[in-house]
Amino acid sequence: MADSLMYHDEHYVLLTPDAPAAFCTPAELREKLAGFLAEMTELSPELTAYGTTAERVEYLLNTGCRLERSADDFIEWYVVRLEKPPMTPRR
Repeated sequence: MADSLMYHDEHYVLLTPDAPAAFCTPAELREKLAGFLAEMTELSPELTAYGTTAERVEYLLNTGCRLERSADDFIEWYVVRLEKPPMTPRR
């Protein structure tokens, strides 16, 4: 059975071509993704299926880790754990 700690998303690392890797909280990542979406002139059919930016951001967070802004420009984000979780004894 998978450990539920695998599904905690306390921090992300955000990779963009024009900036160094940045650590951010889920709220900060949502804000950054919303900003990237607002700057885009064309959205994929997957994203246009959602009516609001907030819904599009949640879709991206739940289903992927990459947003292509153009043919040669994309951003990526990954869940990271900044602290080692406490060890729990195995049974």
